[in-house]
Parts: sequence; structure tokens; C-alpha cells
Amino acid sequence: MITGATSGIGKATAYALAKKGISLILTGRREERLSKLKDDLSKQYGNHFIYSVFDVRKKEEVYAAIESIPDDFRKIDILINNAGLALGLTHVQDSDTDEWDRMIDTNIKGLLYVTRAIAPGMAARGGGHIVNVGSIAGREVYENGAVYCATKHAVDALTRGMRLDMVKYGIKVTGVRPGAVETEFSLVRFNGDQARADEVYKGFEPLVAEDIAEVIAYAVDLPKHVCINDILVTATAQASITNFHRT
Repeated sequence: MITGATSGIGKATAYALAKKGISLILTGRREERLSKLKDDLSKQYGNHFIYSVFDVRKKEEVYAAIESIPDDFRKIDILINNAGLALGLTHVQDSDTDEWDRMIDTNIKGLLYVTRAIAPGMAARGGGHIVNVGSIAGREVYENGAVYCATKHAVDALTRGMRLDMVKYGIKVTGVRPGAVETEFSLVRFNGDQARADEVYKGFEPLVAEDIAEVIAYAVDLPKHVCINDILVTATAQASITNFHRT
């Protein structure tokens, strides 16, 4: 199962895993995009894909959607917790608290709701792999991004905590922390302001969604006894969360 599969890293990961012959449950809030993605994957790789429309922020909606998954897709052995977002770029004292709520509800609580619905089945079957897509912002912080960074620090803590809780069940837990990736991320952050979003990636070659998707595909394809715990991936031009070599 891939959350946030309608665009960016989630969508790219769907293609990367489909190439390996993995059947997928694609999830997100935008049904039209999920339907088109499912149809394209099916044409290329066969009839091994379904989609489920739900908002990870809504607990009962998450549980109901996962409970309604067809029997032949119910034994989920890989969960990619990818759904997440950043909103706003202001000092804490000037921030929109509604944006805080949306980031916390999506990046932290949404990840927890989906994991809570899927992990018991993994534990009962004695194995599985959970990949939490975090951020370099889970390791460092930057001005005007305090709450977003806090949510990604929480993802890092949850990833490490999950590994401790689930190790005896043979469940792998991997944290993937991308640096600057040119997707819809900045466009969402700036409420559709394309010019402002473009400035984020100006003067250097950023990562693209496919770069992170290949890392995820590699991690989930390793032998059963091998688990990558944590991966930080940046563009060559990025030395830290705020240090870029721009030309």
C-alpha cells in the first residue's frame, strides 16, 4: 500500500515497485488521478493494482477504507507511508494555526492511523516492511519552518519507536529522508504560487521523485534478514537543509 500515490514520490514509487512485479494498493484523496494511475499501471504491468480513496487525516475513513479492501489484496506486506505536506513559510508567532493542524494531522496522525490499521496483520503473519517517508527536516530545522520540521522530527521518532515495537514480529521499519525534491511539494506549500515554488529549486539540480522512488524500491527488495534503518538522500548541490551551491 502506498499513501499519497496521486503525485510526486508516491506516484513515482508506484511505477518503481510495479516494475518489480509487486501488486499495489494506491491511495490518496484525488480519485481521478488514482484511477488514471491504476489504469496506466495495469496496461503496462498487468492487472495487479487497485486504488482506495481516503484522507489519512480522518481515522474512521482510514479504517473503513482498509477494512473494505478485497480479500486478494488484504495481506499487505509493504506499507509506504508517503502522504505528507508542508504549508506556509512564516515565523511561529505569525503562522496560520489551521496550517499547523493540517500538517500535524497529515504528517503525524495520518501516518499513525494507517500504520495502526495495517501493522497488526503484519505482526500476525510474522513479517512485513513499513517505509516512512520523512524529510531532511526531521534531522535539522530552519527558520520559518518550525512546525513542519517538528512533524518530520516526529516521523523520525515514530520510525525508531516502531522498529523497537515491531522487531520481534519480523517487521522491518525504514525511514527515508529526502532533501530538496522538485515535486508539487513547494507548489502546495505556497498555495499554488508557481513562481514562488520555482524559486526553491533555482540555480541547482534538485532531486526528482524518481530518485527517491528508486531508493525505496531498493530498500524493500533486500533479503529478509537485511533492513535499512535510515536513509538521508540529498542532491549533490545540497550540503544541509539550508546550504545549497547555486549557480
